[in-house]
Amino acid sequence: MPWRVVFYKDNRGHSPIVEYLNMLPVTEQAAAQEAFSLLQEFGLSLGMPHVKHINDKLWELRPGANRFFYFAYVGRRFVILHAYRKQSQKTPLQELALAERRLAAVLTGGIEDG
Repeated sequence: MPWRVVFYKDNRGHSPIVEYLNMLPVTEQAAAQEAFSLLQEFGLSLGMPHVKHINDKLWELRPGANRFFYFAYVGRRFVILHAYRKQSQKTPLQELALAERRLAAVLTGGIEDG
């Protein structure tokens, strides 16, 4: 059974990930889509330089200068929680904190795909 990639949605059904992707130049959108495809194909065995383990359940997908925080969820799904543009060597704490809040929200409330 293949893996699926789903995007986090807030309690109003809004996906900040889709919004972020839509603002990217076409070439960066294509790079992100390719990274999502690799994640679907290789699942948990995908490694560096494509992904990096951040902490406990949280991982980072790394297409170019864009970063997507995600985690593996029930039903062979990867939930993309947050996206940002890398501007320094170190992950900004506010970006990490937002991804962790969204992770906690999914773990307590579930997620709808659709």
